[in-house]
This record gives sequence, structure tokens and C-alpha cells, in this order.
Amino acid sequence: MTASFNRLRARLHDGRILKVDDWSVADSETWGIIGTNGSGKTVLSRLFAGDVRLSEGDVSGLPDHVLYVSLEAQRELIERERHEDESDLMDRMDIGTLVSELLHPVDEVQDWIDKLRLGHLLEQGFRSLSTGESRKVLLVDAIRRKPELLTLDEPLEGLDAESRELLEEALSDLHASGQRMLWVANRLDELPHWVTHLAFVHDANLLMQGARDEVLNAAEVHALMHFDKPLSDFPPPLTDYRLADSEPLVRMVNTRIQYGERTLFDGLNWTVMPGQHWALTGPNGSGKTSLLQLITGDNPQCYRNELYLFGMKRGSGETIWDIKKHIGLVSSSLQWEYRATTNVLTTVISGLYDSIGLYQAAGDGDRRLAEQWLEIVGLHHKANQSLHHLSYGEQRLVLIARALIKQPPLLILDEPCQGLDDPSREMVLAFIRRLSEQQRITLLYVTHHAKEIPAGVSHHLRLGADTRQGFEIL
Repeated sequence: MTASFNRLRARLHDGRILKVDDWSVADSETWGIIGTNGSGKTVLSRLFAGDVRLSEGDVSGLPDHVLYVSLEAQRELIERERHEDESDLMDRMDIGTLVSELLHPVDEVQDWIDKLRLGHLLEQGFRSLSTGESRKVLLVDAIRRKPELLTLDEPLEGLDAESRELLEEALSDLHASGQRMLWVANRLDELPHWVTHLAFVHDANLLMQGARDEVLNAAEVHALMHFDKPLSDFPPPLTDYRLADSEPLVRMVNTRIQYGERTLFDGLNWTVMPGQHWALTGPNGSGKTSLLQLITGDNPQCYRNELYLFGMKRGSGETIWDIKKHIGLVSSSLQWEYRATTNVLTTVISGLYDSIGLYQAAGDGDRRLAEQWLEIVGLHHKANQSLHHLSYGEQRLVLIARALIKQPPLLILDEPCQGLDDPSREMVLAFIRRLSEQQRITLLYVTHHAKEIPAGVSHHLRLGADTRQGFEIL
């Protein structure tokens, strides 16, 4: 059967109208959807599920059962798990839904659990998993339910190199077995070889469709999917938070992270001096985010360890705000937790006050500075829109502007390029290169893509290393 979409019009959250004049997808074809952040890729993919409200147009030949694996679906499940967290009522840690319960009956997907090496996670709570681990679990859950069409929205995002390789091979086998799939891509270099056709969407318009190479080689697609603008100068911060160059920003002494009987690393002695730029790498679940949360104060194990931040010993009477004012942060967990009802401009301003949402009047200087940063990341025209009406990638750019607005002594970038299209990723990497060439800001940079680490990042902490302690300082 061929799915057909003719003269479609649908209003998006931001008021734009999605336009699809004539698009047909045959069973024998495997399609990918490409485009820039906020272009309408996800909404276009949801046409197949029949849950997009149309103002006009004709649709026929839709599959009966469509499932989605996406960053948005991942966020919804994690949000549901957090809502059902009963730790306060139980007076102990509620680990939530076990992975084995989510994938029940496990024996039906045992081959996938083995392929993706998920066996050791079965008795862990889903909410305790790393970003990459939870992505793999969601995929296996979708495959278990045998959809007629499986839509994969950036399925490799957040996975370490080995996991990407394993998943690429497994999905290739799944495709060869006859499973229909639709691939939604931000990174063109991760499009699998078995995708035969592409739809290119830009600014809520399906601009081009056809054979893969024809679309990728089109001049218009090439121009829109590459970053070729000069990088704007960063505006000066309103407050200078710099500390003495002789004082460590971070000092950890014999640090250990342990969850139940599982120890991620032990005996870590790590010092970060001003002007040092560090890459933090390691496989999914090795403890990268947990380590960073010791610094930001979002992991209670910071009080079990001997930890010094910005000249203060944790647990010696300092407030969390004494710590956070020196830190800028971009991470998936922050993006998932940023549930405040707020517009884009207010979100960026909140970076000056280290809050989720803004709970005090912003001055004219705050607003002007936030507007400058939105201009730099290309989202000034969306300043008054709700943050939650933006695409995942656009939200990530807003949080990058939020982290940079005060140009703090310590900037923590936990996979900052997650969910970004090619031009946005190239722009953010240019930001990181510029920051790594100066010593005003110290970087802690987490990535699963070694090629994206700039030359100015000269220090390296690798977690999950094959050592007794579970880490290696290079």
C-alpha cells in the first residue's frame, strides 16, 4: 500500500502552517526526513500516525500501527516516571519501573537485549539509566510491540561509539527482515545506507522529495544544511565571576560514585584549574553525568565525598547558590527538568539567576543581553514564543544561550550538540573552539564524538576505563 498526502495544511504550535502539496510513500521505499531544527520534521513524520490535525488536504494509505522512538518520547517517559516517584512517601529511594518490567515479557526480546548488551540493566529502574541506555531500552520496547511502521527520530543520538555501531548493525538486520521504518535525521552523516528516499522540509514546507542522492546533491539542500556565517562576537557579561587563577575550580579527593551494589568509579583524585579545558568521555552508563552532578549539586552523593568547589568545601555551610553562580550548564537532564511555563527570552535571562524559570523582575540590561545571545544562536525571532513549543534542537540552542549569557568561570557542556541539525552543530562547535582558545572560561565538555573535541581541549578524563578504579586521566 502507498501512503499519500495531497494538498495538506496543518497549523503548528508557533502559528506556522505546515504545507505538503504532493507526497507518496510506497511500501517498497524506505524514507528519511531531513531538515533544519524547527523546520517541521517531527510533525511531518507524525502524519503517518494520523494524529496531526489538518485544516485541509487528503490522506490515504496510512499504516495501522505506528510507533515512535525519539528524544521527545524519551522525555515523556522519564517525566512520567518522575511524576510517579514515591521516594518521599516510602522514606527510601523509589527506583521506579524496572527495565525488565518495561520490556515484559523479556524472553520475546532477549535477542535484542543481547545484541545491544542491555542484560545488566534489566533489574535497574528506568529513571536511573543514562541518556544512551534509556534510548536503547525505548527502541527495544518499540520493536517488542511489532509496529507496522517504526519511526526512528535520531535513534543514534546520545549513544557512545560502540553502541552506535551495534545499533546500526541491528537496525540494518531489522530492515532486511522486512520491518518498515521511517528515519528522521539531524545528522546527515548518520543516515543509514538502506534509506532510499528523502523528504527535505524547511520552515514548515516540504521543499523537495525523491531519491536519496538527488535530494542530498541539490544546491538548495546543501546551502540550508551547512553553517557558513561568520561567528558573532560574544557580548561582555554583566558581572565578572572570575576567581583567582591559583585557586582550583574543582578538587575531588578519593571520590566514589556508587548506586546500590554498582560502583561506577572509585578513588578519583581530580583537580580542574582555571583555564584548563577538559574532555570527559566514556561509554553510556559510565558515570559522566553523575560526576558532573556532583559539581552542580544535583547528586546527593556530593555530601558523601570530599569535594571542593570554587574555594569552598561542600557541606561546610555554603548554599547551592554559592556554587551555581559560578557555573553555566547545558545537559539533557536540565532540558528535561526545565518544566517552567516560560517564553524563550525569559529562559535565557534565567541563566543570570541560576533558576528554572524567572521569579524576579528582569532589568533592561538583562533583556538586552538575552536578546543579543538569541541573535547569536539564530532564535531572536522566537523570543516571545513558549519554550515548550520549540523543537528539541531549538530548545537545546536556547539552553546554550542560557549557559553562556553570564560567561561563568566553569562551563559544563554535557553533549551540547544533542538534537542539533548540521548547521546548528557546526555553529555550537565553533563556539566551543572559540571558548577553548581563551582562558576566561574553563570548559568541561562531554561528547561521544571524538572528532568534535577541539584542539584547545588539552586535558582528558575517561570514565569506564578498563582499570580497577573505573577511570583514567590522560
